[in-house]
Amino acid sequence: MADLDHTHDPSVRSCVPGADGHPDFPIQNLPFGVFSPEGGGKRIGVAIGDHVLDLAAAQAAGLLTGEAARAVAAAGDGALNGLLALGAGPRRALRAQLFRLLRADGPDRDRVPPLLHAAASCTLHLPARIGDYTDFFVGIHHATNTGRQFRPDQPLLPNYKHVPVGYHGRASSIRPSGTPVRRPHGQAKPPHRDAPVFGPSRRLDYELELGVWIGPGNDLGAPVPVGEADAQIAGFCLLNDWSARDIQGWEYQPLGPFLAKSFATTISPWIVTPEALAPFRVPQAPRPEGDPAPLPYLLDPADQAGGALDLALEIRLSTASSRAAGLAPDVVARSNARHMYWTVAQMVAHHTSGGCNLRPGDLLGTGTLSGPDPESCGSLLETTNGGKAPIRLMSGEERRFLEDGDEVILTARGLRDGFAPIGFGPCRAVVLGAA
Repeated sequence: MADLDHTHDPSVRSCVPGADGHPDFPIQNLPFGVFSPEGGGKRIGVAIGDHVLDLAAAQAAGLLTGEAARAVAAAGDGALNGLLALGAGPRRALRAQLFRLLRADGPDRDRVPPLLHAAASCTLHLPARIGDYTDFFVGIHHATNTGRQFRPDQPLLPNYKHVPVGYHGRASSIRPSGTPVRRPHGQAKPPHRDAPVFGPSRRLDYELELGVWIGPGNDLGAPVPVGEADAQIAGFCLLNDWSARDIQGWEYQPLGPFLAKSFATTISPWIVTPEALAPFRVPQAPRPEGDPAPLPYLLDPADQAGGALDLALEIRLSTASSRAAGLAPDVVARSNARHMYWTVAQMVAHHTSGGCNLRPGDLLGTGTLSGPDPESCGSLLETTNGGKAPIRLMSGEERRFLEDGDEVILTARGLRDGFAPIGFGPCRAVVLGAA
């Protein structure tokens, strides 16, 4: 795991105006991404305050050397896959040199302004080419809440506490924050109908998740031990795994999610590194008395001692009417990444345990990260009890599920006394009507 070092010092100030105290991107964060400046092509960059630093331009100016320069050169094709493939060493070297470059007292601070672009004038892209996407189900409160609606006597299936459950998702429909989401068509069977019908989903939902970016990857047939899984984790993002609950309810047995999930997944565009998140590592929550211990291939003392993340998560919702009236988005849920029953390292270890090869730029989703309280539900399916108990918004409108024109905004922040808060930037999208 990444250690605490000088790049986490909260007293360090940046030479970039507005970066100090920025809610997401102070100098202690430095996430990587892909952007296009106004009128330009794709470039790799780092977020600092309300700006993006052009990494290729910094390298061309001779401000990045050694392993840091190697990391930037590896991503010269407008995607970060090559950088992710190099593993932690070059990534950490790049972070350290950027921290030095962007310090208010840095020796090259006067050379920074020409390398900056206003973030508001840039287009942000997917940070990597995503070859494969796997979505897990490690939020136990979400699993329990949803299971209770369909199986009151047995909310969790017998395998849940033994295995990190997941399914192979659709990578082609993953889009960066800000891309609208089209309401999908599909087949559903309403309770009052004798036969299924085809049409637009009427029970469209969001899911609050973290995304996990894979680094070097492993060879086919070579499992990754849980104690070595952190070396495969290149960073994190926010992830909204949009779900058509009516389509899902009809199609998911016996083979699991398909069209109900494949129409869209939204992610925040910045890769927040494990190094930036080091201050927010916490012990994995003890399992309740009576729960089975993980099998040996999923159990590592270091992972149990620091493999969880303390990240405050929030879901906000606005409607077309509320935006027209100038109202702020409603906060509809607050949760925390600590509510994962399985750690990210356990997810990676299980994913590869049968010999599956992960590749640089692959993306894993955690599954919905609900908390134990009604106010911390990560989906409307839970919040409204399957649509039976609608939520009331400040505009006076009610929602059982999402309507056309609704915008969902996910945020995440690391907060810990003695350290600078950092965030992920928003993961947002507006729902468009069915085509």
